[in-house]
Amino acid sequence: MFEKNSGPSLPESTSGATGDSTDQSTGKTSYVMIRKVPKSAEELLELRVAVVGNVDAGKSTLLGVLTKGVLDDGRGKARVNLFRHKHEIDSGRTSSVGMEILGFDAKSQPVSTLVNGRNAPWDEICGKAAKVLSFIDLAGHERYLKTTVFGMTGCAPDFVMLMVGSNAGIIGMTKEHLGLSLALGVPVLVVITKIDMCPPNVLENTVKQLTKILKSAGCRKIPMFVKSHEDVVVTAGNFVSERICPIFQVSNVTGEGLDLLKNFLNVLPISQKYNKDEPVEYQITDTFSVPFVGTVVSGVVMNGIVHAGDQLYLGPDGNGAFQMVTVKSIQRKRLNVPLACAGQSASFGLKKVRRSTIRKGMVMLDKETTPPPRGCREFEAEILVLYHSTTIGHKYQAMLHCGAVRQTARVLAMDKPDQILRTGDRATVRFQFLQPAYLKIGARLIFREGRTKGIGKVSKIIA
Repeated sequence: MFEKNSGPSLPESTSGATGDSTDQSTGKTSYVMIRKVPKSAEELLELRVAVVGNVDAGKSTLLGVLTKGVLDDGRGKARVNLFRHKHEIDSGRTSSVGMEILGFDAKSQPVSTLVNGRNAPWDEICGKAAKVLSFIDLAGHERYLKTTVFGMTGCAPDFVMLMVGSNAGIIGMTKEHLGLSLALGVPVLVVITKIDMCPPNVLENTVKQLTKILKSAGCRKIPMFVKSHEDVVVTAGNFVSERICPIFQVSNVTGEGLDLLKNFLNVLPISQKYNKDEPVEYQITDTFSVPFVGTVVSGVVMNGIVHAGDQLYLGPDGNGAFQMVTVKSIQRKRLNVPLACAGQSASFGLKKVRRSTIRKGMVMLDKETTPPPRGCREFEAEILVLYHSTTIGHKYQAMLHCGAVRQTARVLAMDKPDQILRTGDRATVRFQFLQPAYLKIGARLIFREGRTKGIGKVSKIIA
């Protein structure tokens, strides 16, 4: 299944870890990574990493440095190519969900996205890569929190990269984003940026503050500072545990610490939470109208395998019903492919479907689903109220996020005698959506009114 990596060795360890051996004469342990060279685009390994953190923490700048392979000039040069809107370029702040990719070839070398001074197309990068990391660049400003939460839930990231500015510390939305990661059960790695411009005593205070928060009763994380390539291999091998939290200290201007971060991203294991043998389930996170193609949806294949030409259920519509549609074409990373497997993000061209009939949060399900699927408006969930300045009672309304679903829900009833919830309370609550949505029992949810107010799990689908 795999070929031995013939890339250059690192001191005391190679750039990956699937096996190890010890030299008895020196007592040093070597790590060898074995990676399959993909024969086609559908075999390409993919990891999704959500990049979060407070505004001005250096999220877009770090992604620009990682994906373009060029250091920053200290004045925002690296981030300009990542922005999608003019107001983002003018303000220097991300307001939308940005996507960038970083490829590694079979020899663990980064695949450059800059060719002769121009950005290489994604299909060219994927054609050379054996593994691709899809970075989901999310907004750090509180004004765009709903966009950030949707990116965290709808895009189904495998890992979260939390950015902390060493000169500013844990401020603003940093704790909010960390709390979202904990609520969704997504493993977190922390990157402390701007260490080149930060006085040693300020950096030390930031590290102490971060360590204290990670070890607190609310987080219960084990901080692990990565300072060598051997630390990279050991930490990446144990990162499948939600308790481990690797911490990197980097500079986008001098390049300090970036080689350790790149190596860590290279050896991160692929998530095993997706099942190709289950019936197809595809979450829609965005819709487009493409000339000469028609309606296109993008999202993540949660289960099963989708082939071009397959017929799938699409819904629910405003009445909770599903319709049968045909997948005309499939793209992954802007490259046409014959199929998409569980765990992969992909775009589907749909035959004879109007874009106006599709909205974010819809799903596509296997045509053999029995009984035929229906959307629900009412459901029960076991929730925990994280914080609320007053009380939560009957008819309380909040924005609810569950997977790609993002819509207003109101409280109909709860199992509390006084029908009132306060900060720290747990209860089983009955919610009602404004529009039908597709939910699964056990799905994690977040409800917020401005900032996050509570978390929970779906326990029962009612109607």
